[in-house]
Amino acid sequence: MHRIYSYFLFAACFQIVRAAEPADWIWSARYVITENAQHRVIENGAVAIRGDRIVGVGTKAEIDARFQARQRLDRPDAILAPGLIDTHTHAAMSLFRGIADDKKLQDWLENFIFPAEAKNVSPDFVRWGTRLGCLEMLLGGTTTFTDMYYFEDVVAEVAKEAGMRGVLGETIIGFPVADAKTPADALKFTERYLMRFRGDPLVTAAVAPHALYTNSDETLMAARALANKYNAPLVIHLSETRKENDDELAKRHTTPTRTLDSLGVFNGRTVAAHCVWVNDADMAILKARNVGVAHCPSSNMKLASGVAPVVRMLALGINVGLGPDGPAGSNNDFNMFEEMDMAAKLQKVTTLDPQALPATTALEMATIRGARALGMDKEIGSLETGKRADMIEVRLDRPNAVPLYDAISQMVYALKGEDVRDVMVNGKPVVRDGKILTLDEGAILAKAEEYRVKVSASLKK
Repeated sequence: MHRIYSYFLFAACFQIVRAAEPADWIWSARYVITENAQHRVIENGAVAIRGDRIVGVGTKAEIDARFQARQRLDRPDAILAPGLIDTHTHAAMSLFRGIADDKKLQDWLENFIFPAEAKNVSPDFVRWGTRLGCLEMLLGGTTTFTDMYYFEDVVAEVAKEAGMRGVLGETIIGFPVADAKTPADALKFTERYLMRFRGDPLVTAAVAPHALYTNSDETLMAARALANKYNAPLVIHLSETRKENDDELAKRHTTPTRTLDSLGVFNGRTVAAHCVWVNDADMAILKARNVGVAHCPSSNMKLASGVAPVVRMLALGINVGLGPDGPAGSNNDFNMFEEMDMAAKLQKVTTLDPQALPATTALEMATIRGARALGMDKEIGSLETGKRADMIEVRLDRPNAVPLYDAISQMVYALKGEDVRDVMVNGKPVVRDGKILTLDEGAILAKAEEYRVKVSASLKK
């Protein structure tokens, strides 16, 4: 009788094991912040991954009972959260980090950055600068970045090498630059780039006219037409400074937002960076055209550009994400944890309301709201079944991480980029125990020093 009972017990256990769904990975943590519609935070939670997709989210007990994983990562001293989404940056400019600080935007651009770019930017410069940027971003928990620069095909190659997701915009600008002598050349270059990376699982190729004030109306309309031809996003700077608005008011008696709208630039998937000097009529246009906004609090503060009316934008239902901008004067790093913290505090101090932009909203802006701004919320931005497996684990065993009473508040106000321990993008681990798995960190740092010498010499000529 005992043998018969043992046999049936064994058979039952065998059936349970055999019935378990296969998974490539199970990641578990003390808290799982899902950023789903219910804002669910799961204590002792886990996520199952198969291929590049999330196939299960729940408590660790639920996931372990349902899935049999080939590999697993258990972090009882961590928060598991969606990968952070950077909606505006210039990654290759990492090699210009700190060359011209404490300047006004136009002075910074015209007297420092544009000349430095003319003397230094090449495919090799962009390759190593983007490697340095991706290294910093991945180690700090950013899994998707939105870029605007030159030789964007090289940026895309590096993003794939790093295993990082990117919305990567080729710059179109109204004067000769490193990869195009004219806007017409830039448009041709951009079309070849769009064709090359069409349908790529990591790279979303984009069209990036720099701004209204650096392009003709004809170029802006051509950029929109090109983006729509390939169903690609258009990325642009908009109303970053008061001068930009004042100049357009003097020229056409209207605002940059209304001018771009009249040109049809917003008639398609669009991400507008900054939007500091937008009024109620401008915001109504951005909402009506479903334009995603990239809010860059550190950059706007450092350049004294002003404070974007983020609370009013959010109240209107505009999709607002976060970005660090470029690390060469407008911001000197790619730290999205800083941007969450700054975004919340900047709105509080300017509205004199401590509840103006709470931690929950700041984290949403770095995850699911950022995904909406990019038009990618069906794929990324939250930990939900069916979405891409872009995730980070942030350690809770450091002095700044304890005690913990609220996981979301801790993410925004206490935890730092250096607390990120593990990163997965598209179902593949790219950071483990704080070490990059896809890039040669030593070679990148050595090359950055080589370029420091070259750039320094070029500035003295």
